[in-house]
Amino acid sequence: MPLTFDDLVLRARALPRGGRRALLGIAGSPGSGKTTLAERLVAALNGDGPPWAAHVPMDGFHLADAELDRLGRRDRKGAPDTFDAGGYAALLRRLREETGEVVYAPGFERVLEQPLAGAIPVPPEARLVVTEGNYLLLREGSWARVRPCLDEVWFCETDEEERIRRLVARHEEFGKEHAAAVSWVLGTDQRNADLVASTRERADLVVPAGALG
Repeated sequence: MPLTFDDLVLRARALPRGGRRALLGIAGSPGSGKTTLAERLVAALNGDGPPWAAHVPMDGFHLADAELDRLGRRDRKGAPDTFDAGGYAALLRRLREETGEVVYAPGFERVLEQPLAGAIPVPPEARLVVTEGNYLLLREGSWARVRPCLDEVWFCETDEEERIRRLVARHEEFGKEHAAAVSWVLGTDQRNADLVASTRERADLVVPAGALG
């Protein structure tokens, strides 16, 4: 039978065991629907009650533009080496171990395209943290420290044409002209997407776009 969103909610709810907090990762190429899945999942798990689940995106670990300029990587923003992967792995360890107090995670401001420190509070009562990003399944460099912190990683997959359409629309929404958006999506974004696609086989579950209804 096809995977449904209700199946995903049940699977996520079963991850915390023995009173311990669990961490669920959602990986996928840019524009594949990771954020939509994470947000819907957390909303469904929390319902109208206290925050049983929390959403912590990887995007808060983008290096700031000033640092990318210093490193000469601004034209590759979004590539694996334009993130603080070690800092992200360290936060995931804190989220697993420091469950007696609020842990603050950085967010990402889409209009400014800059990380925002301390923007996301994860309360002690959160039994599941859903984190999503492109590179959760990479084995290179500090990214290799991410997967061992996660109980499961799901890979979000969508039709390639639709994924590209979404990305172009997103870049236009946040200020790029159409031609510049298409150039970025088919260049920098596509190189990143190809790398992420190569990690698909390492996921615990592949979530097709149809599972979101």
